[in-house]
Amino acid sequence: MISMLLADVDATDTLGHALAASRPEVAVVHLHGDLGAGKSTLARALLRGLGVQGAIRSPTYALVERYAIPQGEAWHLDLYRIADAAELDFLGLDEAEATLWLVEWPERAGSALPAADLRVELAADGPGRRVRLQAGSIVGEGWLSDLQLTGGLQALSRQS
Repeated sequence: MISMLLADVDATDTLGHALAASRPEVAVVHLHGDLGAGKSTLARALLRGLGVQGAIRSPTYALVERYAIPQGEAWHLDLYRIADAAELDFLGLDEAEATLWLVEWPERAGSALPAADLRVELAADGPGRRVRLQAGSIVGEGWLSDLQLTGGLQALSRQS
């Protein structure tokens, strides 16, 4: 597990880019936190770090936005507005199609989603936010290990 303070939006962007640089080929990320905690900001930074150009729309109303990335497709889901996990059946999600899942409010889907390789918990902390990254699988453990090796976390400690 990795826990740190992200002092500002720039630090959140740095973390997103570091996650992109160390990303495994296939991964599922569950993003937890209250409204305004920075889930979409972190997801957007990760997608930018993977080279997504143009608008990165919030999936709040569409529920899922899809982006071409190296080695496949990223799906950014925001499940805040769903009332029941059965609603996911109408989104046409096929687990085999996405190589990266970024899921906000995953608890609303029950067991209808793939298990998290990486669980990200965000919470407001003064002008910044506190983040906790926790592996949920062997893939997630490797991701956190690679994240520490790539130097992205050292860049964050210099920003704090």
